Amino acid sequence: MEAYASSASLPSLICSHRSKPKFANSHSSSVPTAPSQPLLRTTTSSKFKLFSSPVSVEVPLEAADASATAAFSSGDEEKFDWYSQWYPVMPVCDLDERVPHAKKVLGMDVVVWWDRNENAWKVFDDMCPHRLAPLSEGRIDPSGRLQCVYHGWCFDGSGDCKLIPQAPLDGPPVHTSKRACVAVYPAIVHHDIVWFWPNSDPQYKDIFEKKKPPFIPELGDPSFTKIIGNRDVPYG
Repeated sequence: MEAYASSASLPSLICSHRSKPKFANSHSSSVPTAPSQPLLRTTTSSKFKLFSSPVSVEVPLEAADASATAAFSSGDEEKFDWYSQWYPVMPVCDLDERVPHAKKVLGMDVVVWWDRNENAWKVFDDMCPHRLAPLSEGRIDPSGRLQCVYHGWCFDGSGDCKLIPQAPLDGPPVHTSKRACVAVYPAIVHHDIVWFWPNSDPQYKDIFEKKKPPFIPELGDPSFTKIIGNRDVPYG
């Protein structure tokens, strides 16, 4: 690093305002290449940001293409399935058992509500199958079911429709149709946080027995003090 070869001490380099230290400009270098190869000029910066200048390096275009191809190839071999993981939704301390709660995770609109019939937190798709109204704007009816605010359809903890107020009592049981069901996501309380699995396929109904949410020993240790909060941050 010729940048540090000045006879002045480090404090004088930082604090001097009238004169600028002169450094040997020996960072620029060219890598000899064959005349027939096209060159791709890239600019990188040294990790020593205080005394360094950008470094210009000439890289053969063929080598750059080969590196990019190798990077993409290695990425294809290790695919990460974003919808086959557990995700935290909300801490239990921020949830009210008397009302449903709207939440957006992975761009998905979900509703979190307390099913007192099963004594468990449920995570549903926040969309009524009837007119697509947000179920989070509904309520918990006297029977402990999630009721839509629009036409009053009621759903149990399994997502099945149990009541359509407009349907005649002596008519066909239209509420039992599969098209009247809500998508239900596997949910579990872990470390005092409601987690959910963002895939409503029936094969993941008991996914908790095969794959559990991340375990943090300190959060389960009573000798530690923990503070849990909830905040929505819009980011990709």
